[in-house]
Amino acid sequence: MKIVFLDRATLSPETTLRLPSFAHELVSHDNTAPHEVAQRIADADIVITNKVKLGAQVLQQAARLKLVAVAATGTDSIDLQACAARGITVSNIRNYAGNTVPEHTFALMFALRRSICAYRDSVKAGRWQESGQFCYFDYPVRDLAGSTLGIIGDGALGNAVATIARALGMTVLMSAHKGRPGMGKLYTPFEEVLARADIITLHCPLKPQTRHMIGAAEFAQMARRPLIINTARGGLVDEAALAAALRSGQIAGAGFDVVSAEPPAADHPFMALLDLPNFILTPHVAWASQQAIQGLADQLIANIEAFAAEHATNVVTATA
Repeated sequence: MKIVFLDRATLSPETTLRLPSFAHELVSHDNTAPHEVAQRIADADIVITNKVKLGAQVLQQAARLKLVAVAATGTDSIDLQACAARGITVSNIRNYAGNTVPEHTFALMFALRRSICAYRDSVKAGRWQESGQFCYFDYPVRDLAGSTLGIIGDGALGNAVATIARALGMTVLMSAHKGRPGMGKLYTPFEEVLARADIITLHCPLKPQTRHMIGAAEFAQMARRPLIINTARGGLVDEAALAAALRSGQIAGAGFDVVSAEPPAADHPFMALLDLPNFILTPHVAWASQQAIQGLADQLIANIEAFAAEHATNVVTATA
């Protein structure tokens, strides 16, 4: 089998990608531009992709393609309907980020609630010496303990965040799906979460029904001026509306690890926020602890080997 990895550089160079145990030819590209995809997968039996898009048009030109092995959990870059129509199996990575994403989520919360970046920058600028005393109070410092955390997304990552939050003494509101009443007593209505939470964190997939699930109307309902944390997917939040809400004081701050277009263009609304003390943008690295990436790589090859042995694992269907 010929295996083509379209974007190997999306995994850390420190990550060991072991070779599959069956006879194969592996062709690895660090990156693949859209106009290069069709030619590179034309004679592939298996394609590995993390973020390179595989649409219906290029899939039609890959006559031998049998498996798309996604080196990530999200499959929004793959035309699942086209794969199903062609009999192409799609597999993804699951349950590998149970520590790294929640830890990054809380790193952003701590940094913003305690103004870590703002104080670091002010010390670097000489403010401590200027103050003439042992400390100064230029930026707010607030505990996480006793605050209310609204979690949007009730999967493994959302529940892992909830466990940590409770251990820190936070009140946890697990949000019901937006526009879906009657999910039971374990869930708080979406609109109530917006109104009650001191911090709102997103851990849900990007789908048509979740795109821009938080926009200007939702920011207007946030009575407690919460922090907004997004380590899930760009596009869940209307980014222009978030920038406006942050500047107007509707929210107290924001920590984002994801953007709708990555890397963001120079004129993206977030790029104009980087000098604000209550905004943190990290380059989609919440998932990227060394341990998590190695686990992802090991699972990726295991998925490919399982498919070759005719018992495919982690299969994603067009209706998933």
